[in-house]
Amino acid sequence: MTYGYDIYSLGIMIAFISFLGFTLENLWLAATKGFIDNRNMHLPFLMGYGLLVVGMYLLLGTPEHMTLPGHITVNASKAEKFFIYFLCSMVIVTVGELILGHLVEKVCGFEYWNYNWIPLHITKYTSIPTSIGFAAIITSFMGACFEPIMGVISMMNTDDIKPLSVLLIGVMAIDLAVSFMQMKKRHGLNVRWIKYIKREPERLPHKT
Repeated sequence: MTYGYDIYSLGIMIAFISFLGFTLENLWLAATKGFIDNRNMHLPFLMGYGLLVVGMYLLLGTPEHMTLPGHITVNASKAEKFFIYFLCSMVIVTVGELILGHLVEKVCGFEYWNYNWIPLHITKYTSIPTSIGFAAIITSFMGACFEPIMGVISMMNTDDIKPLSVLLIGVMAIDLAVSFMQMKKRHGLNVRWIKYIKREPERLPHKT
């Protein structure tokens, strides 16, 4: 048991958040660029999101019931706990983006993403505005949604949770490994499909 939840229930939550991450990124793409795509995976899961959020839960708990590493209880008001949680989330996101971006570039040989166009960027792989945005989303989700969703998951039959959790984690891990191997082989993104929400602009014929 981990903070009152068994590992299989947390596995279901990892899958759920991974799907939310896939959906969130495509909503951002649809709003800013007018299309959605497979986000470099074959399946609609971005496992990094699930591992990050559940990892933060195991490390810090939730904002309202926050504990620091070493099971140190945070004695503060609710608002102060949320602010501390937000700051911790911001640091974790910033460090995580820096590590992931530079690691993929070194191993796979291409630029995974680029934040140079964003003010206050810290190298091309992270920025203050994006870290604030991700931290706000994570803190809000952990404060309002994590425990209610875990409550629903925990109500599932134990005999159903175990195989479903193992299956979901297994297929997501395989998809993640295969997708990154393909990106390493191609030295580029693993774009499998693109769906345009807005009509593509017509290309004018070249003048001769």
